[in-house]
This record gives sequence, C-alpha cells and structure tokens, in this order.
Amino acid sequence: MTSDPKFDISPSDEGSASSYIRRQLFYTPSIVAGVTLDGKTAIVTGSSSGIGLETSRQLLDLGLTKLILAVRNEQKGNAAVSELSRDRSLPENAIEVWPLDYSSYESIIAFTERTRSLERIDIVVLNAAMMPVKQTLNPKTGHDESVQVNYLGTALLTILMAGVIKGKPESQPARITVTGSDVAAWTKFAEQDNDPLLPALDKPDGWNFTDRHFVTKLLYQLFLHKLEPLVPAAVAVINVATPGMVHDSELDRHAAVGVLGKTVAMFQRRIGYTSSVGARHITDAAVRHGSESHGQYLSQQRVKPMASLVYTSSGEKVAERLWKETMEEFKFANVQGILADLKK
Repeated sequence: MTSDPKFDISPSDEGSASSYIRRQLFYTPSIVAGVTLDGKTAIVTGSSSGIGLETSRQLLDLGLTKLILAVRNEQKGNAAVSELSRDRSLPENAIEVWPLDYSSYESIIAFTERTRSLERIDIVVLNAAMMPVKQTLNPKTGHDESVQVNYLGTALLTILMAGVIKGKPESQPARITVTGSDVAAWTKFAEQDNDPLLPALDKPDGWNFTDRHFVTKLLYQLFLHKLEPLVPAAVAVINVATPGMVHDSELDRHAAVGVLGKTVAMFQRRIGYTSSVGARHITDAAVRHGSESHGQYLSQQRVKPMASLVYTSSGEKVAERLWKETMEEFKFANVQGILADLKK
C-alpha cells in the first residue's frame, strides 16, 4: 500500500478470535445518519436477501434516488423490490433489477457494459458471495467455484466498475465497497507458496469449506493491496468492510447441518448481528468514509488492519504472484488498459 494508516491495534490482535468475539459482544454499529443521497445512484450486488437487501434498504432510507439490485435470481430480485418499496413513495423505476452472475465472466461483462447507460454511479456495493459445503469447479474456467465467485468475480467487477466510473466525472469520487470478513485472518492458507497459485486452489487436496471461504476473503485483501495504488481515489474510493458475524444471512445456510453445523448456528444466533444491524457497517463504509479508507479495511466503522499476512514480506510475494495470475486471467477484458486509463 502506498501509505498504511496508524492503526489503534496490531494486525495480529485485530485478527484474533478473542477480539472478534469481543467486538460481537460489546460493539453495535451505529445507524448511519446525517448523510443525504438525494440525486445519487447506487448498485448493490447480492441484494435479494441478507446484507445486500438491508444495505439497499439503508441507502434508500438516506434518500437514494436510483437503486440497481444486481442479482443472480431475478424472481428473488423482484420480490426484494416489492419489499423495499413498501411504505415508500418512490418514482417509477427508482429500483431496478438487473441480472448478474459472478460465476460467469460473460454475465459480468454484460452487466458492466449495461451500467454505462446510467447517468451516474455514485455507490457500488459488491456483496455477492457463496459458501458451498462441497467443492465444485466452474464449468467454464475450471476454477474452484468459491474462488471464482468470491475472489475472481469480485475482483473483475471492481476493475471494470472503476473503468465505467472513470467515464462519469459527475460521479467522482465514487465509492466501491466490498463486503469482506474478519475470517481472512483465520485461514491456514496452505496453498500460499504454490506457484502458480490459482491452479493450486482448484485441487481437491485438503479442501475444507470453512477454510476455503476464509482464503477467498484473504485473496481479495491481497488483490486490493496491489490495486489501490493504481486507482486514483479521486476517481473511486475502494474499500472493504466486514458486517461482522450475522446470524440470519443465507450465505452459510447449507453449512448448518450435522451436530457441528447446528452448534455453530446456535453460537451465531447467540452473538451474531441481524442482517439489518450488520449492514450498517457496509452502508457506513460506502457513504461516510473518504480517501482515508481507499485500499483499506473497515471494522467497527473505522479503518482497521487487514490480515497479518498482507503486511509481511512473504505476503507481498504472495500478493505479487496473485496479481500477475489475476491479470493474466482477466486479459480477455483488457484490464491492464482500463487500469492505465484510470491514471490519465
């Protein structure tokens, strides 16, 4: 990173399980207020339920003029429109449902091209994710589906949306906020020394659904570490925010099986936030933080350290390898050209 902020806690302490539980027990994010989004346009992905739906609701509460719900299932998206419109006097087409499938590069390209038709783009919340309990490989790319959706899909959208925003000076500086997680600090990341790295993550050896989810969140932090100096904050402020532990999200609904899964679900219900409360972190990151949060991670509605690995020499090597492989993966989308244009 070009300049690391002075954190009030070390990366290792921030990433510890004890700190995580303490935050859940003793910190409740404040409702975002004192901000008006009148005349603004926002895009929220993964917005048919959970954190995405509640973030959308909170943005509308702040007076948002135009909202794009980017969802994989349009039927669920339409149901979300009905719920969000209830008890509101909104103009026709104030909320639209657009299809977006993170597992498909074709869908991502089509979606971002469509966003060029919007008059302005002020806020982009990249929230969609998955947490399958069994490994599957993407039929088109051959990559682990968790990595494809949570990392590659999110990373490609970040760059492409920054490129679209570059062409809309009236929206700048826009905000691109990615839903992250404290669990990025918890992975063993056994594959980190593999070269190449991404193909190693496609192998079934030692695959574990919880650790794989942790890895995907860490991959994005490493990616952002390399991306931040290439995207001027005057164009788009890009940050990652954790909603904390949320007990009513659909993300890990398939994991609540068996004795262990049900025990974890019970623990989540005891100390987890509702999606409505957890979403306050995401809304806060998207509307209340400026250039000081560019390329940074937010927890407790403040800039906090990412996973410890990000700040180490070994982490720098992993980030460089991941960046090169990611740029090669995205060559078809001319991402290098887009990044070069952002600096002009």
